[in-house]
Amino acid sequence: MSGPTLSQRLLVSGSLPRLTGQTRAPVRLGFLIPMSGREQGWGLPGYEGCKIWADWINAHGGLMVGGRRRRIELRIHDSATGAEQTLRAARDMVEQDGVPLVFILGGNDMGPALDYLMARKTLVATLLPSDLSPDRPYLIAPAEVHPLFNVTGVEWLARTEPAARRVALCSQEDLMGLPSLAVYRAAFEARGREIVREIRYEVTDRDASAMVAAMLEREPDILCWCSSPPPMVKALTEAAYRSGFTGHILSCTGDNYDRMIARTSPEFMERFIFQFPDFDDPKLADKAFFFHRPKAFFDTYRARFPGAWGAVSWEYASILDLWHNAVELADSLTPVSVLAAMKRGRRMPHAFGPASWWGEEIFGIDNALVGDWPVVGIRDGKATILEFGSVLDWLDRHGADLRRHLSDLGQLWDQRLRTRQAAGPAPRPVTSGHYEERTEHEQIPEHPPSGSPRNPRHAGKEP
Repeated sequence: MSGPTLSQRLLVSGSLPRLTGQTRAPVRLGFLIPMSGREQGWGLPGYEGCKIWADWINAHGGLMVGGRRRRIELRIHDSATGAEQTLRAARDMVEQDGVPLVFILGGNDMGPALDYLMARKTLVATLLPSDLSPDRPYLIAPAEVHPLFNVTGVEWLARTEPAARRVALCSQEDLMGLPSLAVYRAAFEARGREIVREIRYEVTDRDASAMVAAMLEREPDILCWCSSPPPMVKALTEAAYRSGFTGHILSCTGDNYDRMIARTSPEFMERFIFQFPDFDDPKLADKAFFFHRPKAFFDTYRARFPGAWGAVSWEYASILDLWHNAVELADSLTPVSVLAAMKRGRRMPHAFGPASWWGEEIFGIDNALVGDWPVVGIRDGKATILEFGSVLDWLDRHGADLRRHLSDLGQLWDQRLRTRQAAGPAPRPVTSGHYEERTEHEQIPEHPPSGSPRNPRHAGKEP
């Protein structure tokens, strides 16, 4: 990065002289992310972080491009309403609002909207690199390299707990869960760990107690929740505690870990390893990344949205900062120019330090920004970065094995492309219901409603 962006300077200085230049029409940015349903925790907190970012920019004159200031406005659609409604919302954002950048969580129900956005050469940022493929050249993953970073947790646990060798894991069968399952399979294999039970559950399944009971039948040393949704992580963890499990737990996320501590015990949760830190962690204080002062962002977020901080709270905002810097370099909002500015030299900083554009081996295109990633544990009731692990180094050593496991689950880019092509043309868009912004943060239901469907495959699938 050539220098601090406007948002970074604001946090460092606290103030900035108002810029001269005539104000033009606002720059509108689009969000096609889950604001309801089981994936709400991977959408809403990130949008709230972006509201803080936009307010900071607008309070000091807006984004400067072409010698003029332009305010930032956010356009939001709840992608949980389905593929057809999300496609219609994407059309509205591009054709009516002229958005130069769209954010998505990725995965299920995004295919038709992504096809349209790629045809319109709209820059799209996803949190799922597994969405990437050569037919989506304007789709980038510049913040989160899910699920690749999960290997760092496996590496740390294998090194620090060499006697823990038997693993039972579970993963949901969707475009979030299956790539994560492949990564965990490869990471455990690379460390010589034995997977003694594997359960793959449908997204509608919520019987965490039954799943944990089935996993514990094989007496594992490690339980792994892969990338289960936050409410399921909470339910699984509490079920493991009630069952008397005394081993270690690996999970992609650990959102609301304070509530899990309250429902289990501090000692139990000290054996819980995940991948997302609090941003007041001292090990982030000297990291030269977005905002330059992560604790200021963390404190502002928690004050404005109490109890809402989660794995994605900072991620969309970090993408905005990288995009803003590229806009300043290109002096343009044109997606092609901005993307070229972002990928100059093939290296740039991301949230946790220097990173490289990578991905051709797995995704068919180098549109994922990959670098180091933290391993997080709970110490004295607080999320604590235990170390930073290199995702790129692991990929250099074990990339071929990862490709094999991704292939076994049909998750390589060419396999997914054939699946999309076999599905036929995108559905005709219908009128969409737009998300109405709430005045207070709504919590995800901690438990499913009674009568939730259950799946007989809770008995598990053997590896």
